[in-house]
Amino acid sequence: MLGQKGVHVHLLEKGIEIDLRPRATHYAPSAVHELQRAGIADEARARGFTPKEICWRKLDGTYLAGIDQRLLSTQESERMICLPLDKLGTLLLERIKEQTTVSLKYRHKIIDVGQNAEVAWVDVETPEGKKRLEANYVIGCDGASSQIRRSLFSEFPGKTWEQQIVATNVYYPFEKWDYLDANFFIHPEHWHMVARISTDGMWRVSYGEIPGLSDEELIARQPMKFQEMFPGHPTADSGEYRLTNISPYKVHQRLAERMRVGRILLAADAAHLCNPFGGMGLTGGIVDIGGLYDCLIGIYEGKADDSILDKYDEVRRRIYEEVINPVSSGNIVRLFGQDPDKALENDDFLKLLVAAEKDEKALQVLQDGMSGIMHDFTQYYNRPNKTPEKSQAEVTANEQQAAVVV
Repeated sequence: MLGQKGVHVHLLEKGIEIDLRPRATHYAPSAVHELQRAGIADEARARGFTPKEICWRKLDGTYLAGIDQRLLSTQESERMICLPLDKLGTLLLERIKEQTTVSLKYRHKIIDVGQNAEVAWVDVETPEGKKRLEANYVIGCDGASSQIRRSLFSEFPGKTWEQQIVATNVYYPFEKWDYLDANFFIHPEHWHMVARISTDGMWRVSYGEIPGLSDEELIARQPMKFQEMFPGHPTADSGEYRLTNISPYKVHQRLAERMRVGRILLAADAAHLCNPFGGMGLTGGIVDIGGLYDCLIGIYEGKADDSILDKYDEVRRRIYEEVINPVSSGNIVRLFGQDPDKALENDDFLKLLVAAEKDEKALQVLQDGMSGIMHDFTQYYNRPNKTPEKSQAEVTANEQQAAVVV
């Protein structure tokens, strides 16, 4: 988005290629809005698909409550997109290669950051040796183990869930049992999610496991878990399913002390983490980027001074604390923390879903909730009708080093 406005951006990636591991897949409407602004939403939808219905069930498949995405938005262009993150990354890479203002450098590993009143910098290890790169701003988008965040702060406040998660990609005919595009199962032991992630029959199955096991032990338990969770109860040697990926991991709820330290900023997983149920981490990260873009382009075009970045820090952290953290926490606890036979009596969210089937006011509450993580930072532009004239030297400096994004 910055590159499309003529801002020179240097992308630094420590890996040797785009990350092709299976990860997040679903982009809620608030994230789709940012993909539209970047000009890639239509192609992302074409390479993926539009999920229709989401529901919550008991382990035996009994339907409890759900929502049809088509009720939440009359325009398909505004609805959720499903596309595995590595495939979205491939699309982004294609567009980046078309932009002369954006450079991408692999095998550039950040080892430290710094700044003064004029510039910020990153110290990196590269195949050619150590280097220091300078820019107007350094933006840490380097994930949960962000070196940029670690260079700024010794702590990453929050918690790690005791519950262990195992994510898998699998081919199995769930549609034979009338599974919808996304299905969440409430059960104290075998809680899980089954969601369609491709048009060729691949599903993402993410499930909870007992704590304290090694990755090897978790992987060894996978056949038993599938047999317990899947309709039809297939055994490992039946040949009824084809497992393509399995990845155990721990999940966290954490928020950095700040998302701005002078000329150094954090966004997405580098700034905050949440569990994956409901897609709040992926969507929240993309919305971070949209807000940060508005702040930076406002500074670049002379419509705002850099105090707008304090607003970015304040607002995005507040939205994490007030929306992303509690909603995502509720999403995971809903699956293991209640009696499935009493969920419709006790769970306010499920009761709202049931009410929304007939009550327009309840439906409006759901619609409003979808936009709760968005924020318009252009309202803080303090020079909306004035673009200051720049000397040729200033223009050249801006063009040469506007931002380093890691």
